[in-house]
Amino acid sequence: MAMVMALNFKTKLYHDFESLCSCVGVHLHRLPFSSLSPFPYEDHDLLCAISEAIQDSQNKHNHDYSQNPRLRRILPSLTTRHVANLITLNPLSLSPSSLLSFFNYLASRPPFRHTLHSYCTMLHFLYLHRMLPEAHSLLSFLVSRKGSNSASSLFSSILRTMPLRHHSAGVVFDALMCAYVDSGFIPDAVECFRLVLKNKFPAPVRGCENLLRHVVRLKPLEVERAWGLYLEVLDSGYPARIYFFNVLMHGFCKVGDVGNARLVFDEIPKRGLRPTVVSFNTLISGCCKVGNVEEGFRLKGVMESEGIYPDVFTFSALINGLCKEGRLDEGSLLFDEMCGRGLVPNGVTFTTLIDGQCKGGKVDLALKNFQMMLAQGVRPDLVTYNALLNGLCKVGDLKEARRLLDGMSASGLKPDKITFTTLIDGFCKDGEMESALEIKRRMVEEGIELDDVAFTALISGLCRDGRVHDAERMLRDMLSAGFKPDDPTYTMLIDCFCKKGDVKEAFKLLKEMQSNGHRPGVVTYNALMNGMCKQGQMKNAKMLLDAMLNLGVAPNDITYNILLDGHCKHGSSLDVDTFNSEKGLVADYATYKALVNESSKTSKDRLKG
Repeated sequence: MAMVMALNFKTKLYHDFESLCSCVGVHLHRLPFSSLSPFPYEDHDLLCAISEAIQDSQNKHNHDYSQNPRLRRILPSLTTRHVANLITLNPLSLSPSSLLSFFNYLASRPPFRHTLHSYCTMLHFLYLHRMLPEAHSLLSFLVSRKGSNSASSLFSSILRTMPLRHHSAGVVFDALMCAYVDSGFIPDAVECFRLVLKNKFPAPVRGCENLLRHVVRLKPLEVERAWGLYLEVLDSGYPARIYFFNVLMHGFCKVGDVGNARLVFDEIPKRGLRPTVVSFNTLISGCCKVGNVEEGFRLKGVMESEGIYPDVFTFSALINGLCKEGRLDEGSLLFDEMCGRGLVPNGVTFTTLIDGQCKGGKVDLALKNFQMMLAQGVRPDLVTYNALLNGLCKVGDLKEARRLLDGMSASGLKPDKITFTTLIDGFCKDGEMESALEIKRRMVEEGIELDDVAFTALISGLCRDGRVHDAERMLRDMLSAGFKPDDPTYTMLIDCFCKKGDVKEAFKLLKEMQSNGHRPGVVTYNALMNGMCKQGQMKNAKMLLDAMLNLGVAPNDITYNILLDGHCKHGSSLDVDTFNSEKGLVADYATYKALVNESSKTSKDRLKG
């Protein structure tokens, strides 16, 4: 009897409210926040029967509702409208967990299928009863099921099923935005945020936080879109946070867009915040990376005037900028200033200075700073060692490079591709080919693939050493590894074959270049022509000259002087007399032809006499 009275009271309350709405000209069914579904009086008994059956099953600790005879009779005629009304009215005040258990049972019982309306009704029920894990799980399921481009329909359904006095609206929309972000549907999360504002709800703080944390880490090229969204979120009343400003500045600086980074920086005080040392350091680093070191120093002055003290990162960014511009002395002075302020240089500071000094040829000074680094207990990393090795190899100090490599291994650092490639290049340029080849073997053993720089250095070194067949094998290895040798690499091999007197192999390489899409230049043709002329193959040299001209490759004065020298050395004695006076002065094709024709005419006249 109490059950029927409770149900009748709720029904009367519903219809009294409906009458009140009619008096003021409002249709209850059109109210956006009403989850009460109108139901005919004959559904009263059905809802009560379902509730009693659920209660009976719960009391018997039996969650298999199909075993309940009353439910077995009811289930075939049960609709999602009944389910929504059962959740909303709950005539017997069943526990939230009981209703959820029955709801989940129906979802697993074909052919019954919940609709978006019934799902959203349950969603509000769970949030109202603070069953947050279950509510979040259901919302994630809905987002996953609906997929991308579903924000509008899902938001509308949540809005339509929302109870009139729902104090958890902010929690629901927070969770909805987070669910879209976690599923990777960022445009939907943004649309959801805009729909919340459009419907006059407060900005979902947690949802905005989650969205912004993801958006500010988008691909560098999308950082401008992230900045626009952040401004939109701020204008909605979301509290400004310096963290997001700093991350956005970093994103702009990463792609070299210091102009927009400065706009972000200038917005900070407008939003009631104060730039931090991280804010200044980010912008200073960005300025230095694009070569505007002077602006970096100006910002350093501004931060000091505002009582923000530059730290190690500030000085490191400025030192890096100075070293990149070759202003090594100024970099050293700034380093001394930093130490004078009591700041302890870190690995980045030391490495920045060492790398700049090595590239500037001041390897002795770099080694001195390296020793200071070790003395202060700062552990060099692979970048530090590679910078020093590069500097030592450039100045040909391979003995010190070997010693440094041993120290690097002793410290537990494993050489990488850059280390090995630097050493190969250094050994090859110094003519220590066996050492270079030993490094190559070590790379292969350690599973480190050679790059095009290493292959080119080895080919160059072998050619200089006269080991042309080894050099050609290295070229084949390079091609097999998927690298495309450049024109100078082919030219080195062609020149080496010609110097060994194997013009035939050199000519094959020229044809290979052309078949691989290369367009040999005058330097390549000169190398081959020189080989032909030294072998006395003047007819072939003349044909090669014609081929050059036909392909649009302009001969230079070296080309004609190579030909002139060939005629001198492999022509008649009269040819030699004619060309000796002109040798070294042939500047173009016309001059060369005139000399050859004159020589030919002189030879014929003397033979007739």
